[in-house]
Formats: sequence, C-alpha cells, structure tokens
Amino acid sequence: MNYGVILKVLGILLMLFSTTYLLPLVVSLFHHDGSSAAFVWSLIITMTLGVLLWIPFSTNRNEMRSRDGFLITVLFWVVLGVIGALPFVLSTEPHISVVDSIFESVSGLTTTGATVITHLDELPKSILFYRQMLQWMGGIGIIVIALAILPMLGIGGMQLYRAEVPGPVKDNKLTPRIGETAKVLFFIYLVLTVACAVAYKLAGMTAFDAVGHSFSTVAIGGFSTHDASMGYFLANPQYNGELIMGICVFFTVISGLNFGLHYYAFVRKALGHYVKDNEARVYFLLLAGSSIFVVLGLMIAGRFAGSDAALQGIFHTVSIMTTAGFTASDLSSWPEHIAFFLLFLSFFGACAASTGGGIKIGRMVILARQTLREIARLIHPSAVIPIKVNQRTVDARIADAIWGFFGAYLIVFYATVLVLLATGLDYVSAWSAVAATLNNLGPGLGEVAANYSSVSWFGKLVLCFAMILGRLELFTLIVLFVPMFWRK
Repeated sequence: MNYGVILKVLGILLMLFSTTYLLPLVVSLFHHDGSSAAFVWSLIITMTLGVLLWIPFSTNRNEMRSRDGFLITVLFWVVLGVIGALPFVLSTEPHISVVDSIFESVSGLTTTGATVITHLDELPKSILFYRQMLQWMGGIGIIVIALAILPMLGIGGMQLYRAEVPGPVKDNKLTPRIGETAKVLFFIYLVLTVACAVAYKLAGMTAFDAVGHSFSTVAIGGFSTHDASMGYFLANPQYNGELIMGICVFFTVISGLNFGLHYYAFVRKALGHYVKDNEARVYFLLLAGSSIFVVLGLMIAGRFAGSDAALQGIFHTVSIMTTAGFTASDLSSWPEHIAFFLLFLSFFGACAASTGGGIKIGRMVILARQTLREIARLIHPSAVIPIKVNQRTVDARIADAIWGFFGAYLIVFYATVLVLLATGLDYVSAWSAVAATLNNLGPGLGEVAANYSSVSWFGKLVLCFAMILGRLELFTLIVLFVPMFWRK
C-alpha cells in the first residue's frame, strides 16, 4: 500500500473541496443571514488539513495501484462526510449536534436525502444552498470531477474511476483518456442541471428554489429548501405545482438513465441508444407499469381521485424508484401495501452509471435472465443458454459477481435492520430506514417518515455507514475489511 500517494491525493482533494465553501459564503453575504463565519472557518480548516496532508508527500511520484484507489475512495467519502459537517456544526442555525451534522453531511454527499433538520423554511439561505450543493457534488461524484484535474498533477486516475463510478461493469470508458471521460460526464451533468433550473424558474419557482432543486433533482438526491418538499409548491396556489412536479419527474427520469447513453445523445447525436439499450427499456417499462399499479391502487383505496391520483401516483413512483426521494404527500398516510411497494421499488433503483441508488436495473436484468435460464435448464438439462444483454453474451464471472453482490446486499440489509431494532426502533421504522439509506433514497415510514431526528445517535451513525455502503455499492467499502486486501 502506497500511503504517501494516498495521503497526497487525499490532501489535494480536500483542498479542492474547501473551495466549494465559497459559493454558500457568497450566498450568506448576499442575504446577510449570519452564517458567513461558519463557511469562512470551514474553508480555513479544510484547506489547512489538505495542505498538511499534501506537503510531506508532494514530491512522491509513485504509481497509484488498484488497492490505493479503493482506499482513497473510501477514505475520501468518510473524511468528506465529517469535514462537510463543519458548516452545520459551526453555524448557529440550525443548532444541531455533531452526530446530526455528520448525518446531514453524509446524507447530502451520498445523495440519500434523509434529514434530521426541521423547519427548513426558516433556515439561513446559505445553509439551505449548501445542503443542495452537497447533493449536486455527490451526484456526479466529487472524485470523478477531480479526475479532470488530477492528470495535470501527474496522478493517474483510472484506479479511482473504477472504484467510484457505479454500475455492474466498471472498466468501460467513454473516451480513451480518463481525464476526458470525467470532463464529458461533468459537462453532461452541468447541462442537465442548467436546463432543469431554467425549467423550474419558468414554471414559477424563485431563482433560489429553482437552482437549489435543480441540484437535488439531477443528483437524484431529494433535499428540498422546504419541509413539505415538492408538496410546498403543490399546496401554494401562487405556484404551478402540477407543472413543477412534471418537470421534476422528467429530469429525474433522465438523470436515472445511464450517463453513457447521454454521452451518445449529446456528443454523437445518437438518440437510438435510448431505445436499443436493454437496461433503459426495462427501466422505462418498470416505471410505467409501477405507475399504473400505484395510480389504480390510490384510486381503489380512495386516497386520491382522478387527476390527483395520477399526479401523486406517477410522481412518487418515479421519485421513489429512482431513489430521488422527493415527496408531495405523507406516504405514511397512504395504504400500507402501496407504501411498501414503493420502498420495494427503490431496491431496483435507477440504471447503472447514473446518479441514482439501489441495486441498479442492469444488475436486476441479469439476475432475472439467469433465474429464467436455471428454470429452462430444469426442462432441458443439456441446453446451452447464454445470458445476453444488448446482443452481447454476459460472461459467467460477471453473472456470478452480481449474484455475490445481491447476496451481500441482503446480508448487509438485514444485519443493519437488526442493529436498528436493538436501538429501540420498531420494525417498520427500522426496515424502512435501512431501505431508505442503503438505497440512497431518503424518506422512510413510521418514525422516519418525516425526518430521522428521533433515531438514537448510534443509530444515525449506523445509517451513515449504510449510506456510504450504498453510494460505493458495497464491495468498494467491504473489501477493506478483508485481511487479504492488506497483505503485500
């Protein structure tokens, strides 16, 4: 393990992250909300730590290896989760504990959207902006963004790319050079964010809300600047709530697609890939079928009627399945079978290489086809039945790895549920809290339907671990606990 390179890269990334405090600082000074000192001190502390880590190893030119990349990725998300909590700790509003501050920071960076903060409408604008910005940075992955800069510093980045970018196949690159890949991904992400913000503004949002919600929409994060989330705009007649929710649905669906498909659409002007891609087709079909089921369920149960049932059903199906986590109604008041069905959908999540969470549609497609193949083999034991995705045969090693991932996911899920039950949470609250954090969803049921403030401090730290596990897709973090990883 090359600890010199690891600490050097960690120092550089911390110095880069410290500059992100400048934007909320400007917002604070503009609105005179009294939080500017918190961001100034956060910048100084983060920059100082980064410099102290970088200086002793600044001349280290050793090559970064795969194991170094995994360790840097995990360290950075853990360290950044703690460092990102500084503005919450140092600010007088909101007045929350250190553990709550870390929970809020980790939730933002992992695009989970679970919160412990109440009375959002009364918070300083700069704190609200900072929460939204955390999700925007986490959506694309702060490490992937930094890859566009690290090559200029003489640091290879492919190891980091493989450890950070989500999806069942992590070795594919859109462009030959990793730095160019990061730039293309960032450009697409930025274009979608700007387009979303403009759409929200034209629909009637204030400029502040439009920018803030575009951050969390494209990041599939779910943080809002209002306690009622998207329901705030639906309840206030001064806004075109239906149009705003429609815009949210559109950009959430787009952001839940594989960003490789967006690359072809933006750069190569090839829209056909959206239709030809197996994962995208299943993604659209699952969203459509589930939306119909939820809408009919709401109407039959008498929870909503007519157009309201369609609006609420489609919006929440898209929001929950893609793991965005925006809400426009109290899910805990919905028929129980529909609420649990929506949480079940969050395990499917969005597509691979998107900003969404969950197991990912791509993995689920391969799992389903492998299951069907085993059933077919019961009838025809000697048959050779390959698993194909996008006209390509899936290697047996990949299929086995996905089954391993699925098994690990279930073990981690239920082990975490047991831990939360031991802290005193009831089963519904514990089950939904783990589903919401491990899938990077956000809202749960029971005690965690509105926020997570009632969870014990230990439970919140456990859920922080679950958020990071979900964001790094389990194995990137779990591999650090295997003794073989540390052997020379």
